[in-house]
Amino acid sequence: MEVIAIQKSALDGMTNELKTLLELTESTTRKFTSIFKEEKWLDNQEVCLMMNITKRTLQTYKDKGLLPYSKLNRKNYYKRSDVKALLEAGQPYNIKDNGFTDE
Repeated sequence: MEVIAIQKSALDGMTNELKTLLELTESTTRKFTSIFKEEKWLDNQEVCLMMNITKRTLQTYKDKGLLPYSKLNRKNYYKRSDVKALLEAGQPYNIKDNGFTDE
């Protein structure tokens, strides 16, 4: 075991900086906590399963602006309420109506 000795003032300084960093992190995450508590977020696969559509159709919905999404670390997330609203309105694209295929 290696023992490292540092001055108490240096330890106190590091402790204060860590406390400041912790407070900053907590205050930042507090701003976004309500967003995630209020709303359930779904990824691509969950949306496709919920709507019974393919990834290509989901991409069409995104491209046409029919389903809002947020991107986090190169992954798309959708509000469950937005998906439900689109389902309740009726899926805007299907094979019979406009020639889009579900492939």
